[in-house]
Amino acid sequence: MVKQARKPRKKKAANPVAGIPRMPSARQMLRWAGRGLVGAAAFFLLLVLVYTVLNPPMTAYMLAESVRYGGIKHDWVSLEEMSAEVPRAVVAAEDANFCLHWGFDMAAIREAIDQGGTRGASTLTQQTVKNVFLWHGRSWPRKALEALMTPVVELVWTKRRTLEIYLNVAEFGQGVFGIEAAAQHYFGIPARELSGARAALLAAALPDPKDRNPARPSGYLRKRARQIAEGADTIRADGRADCFQG
Repeated sequence: MVKQARKPRKKKAANPVAGIPRMPSARQMLRWAGRGLVGAAAFFLLLVLVYTVLNPPMTAYMLAESVRYGGIKHDWVSLEEMSAEVPRAVVAAEDANFCLHWGFDMAAIREAIDQGGTRGASTLTQQTVKNVFLWHGRSWPRKALEALMTPVVELVWTKRRTLEIYLNVAEFGQGVFGIEAAAQHYFGIPARELSGARAALLAAALPDPKDRNPARPSGYLRKRARQIAEGADTIRADGRADCFQG
C-alpha cells in the first residue's frame, strides 16, 4: 500500500502586534500618578521636618544663579547673629502682619484684589516656601503648590525659624543671597553690625534686588528705606515683632 505524502502544514501568519508592549491603561496611569504625588508630598514633609533643625544647603534658584554667574555669595547666620534691626526692617517692608497671620494675610489679599492685582500680597511664609521648595516666576501651578505648602510650613516651623530661613535665602543682589553676604557685599560689615538705616536700605531692595543698590541708593530707595525704618519702629512698639523678638 502506497502512503500518501503529507501536505506541509501552513505556517501561522506572524502577529504584527506581538512583541509590542501594551500601553498602560488609564487606571494604571492614575495609580502611578497617585503614587508619584504621594511620594512628592512625603519628600516635602520630610524636608520641612529636617529644616526645623538643619539649614537648607542650597535652593534651586541659588543653584541656577550660581551656574549663571559662575558662583554666588552666601553665608548662613542665625537670627541671633544678626542685628535686631534686620528682622524688624524686613518684616516691616515685606509683611508687617507676619506675627498675626497663619501664612496668608487675608486683609492684604483683599486689598490686592480691590486694586486689580497691581500689588503683591505674598507673606514672608509664602515667599520662604517659594524660595526653598519651588521655582521663581509667575505661574498658576507654582501658586497652587505654594498655597498647599504654606500651611504645612506654618504648622511645623516657628515664626522665628521661618524668618531666619527667609533672611538666609532671599536674594539681595546679583549673585548675593542672604543677609550676611548682603551686609558684606554692600557695606563691608557683618550682619550683626547693621544699623537700622542700613537694614532698611537692604529691605527696600528686596522687591527688585538686581536693579536696586543699597550702597548707592536712588532718591526713591532712600525714601522707601525711611518708610521701612518708621514701620520697623511701629511694629516694635505695637507688639507685631514679638513672635520673633522678645
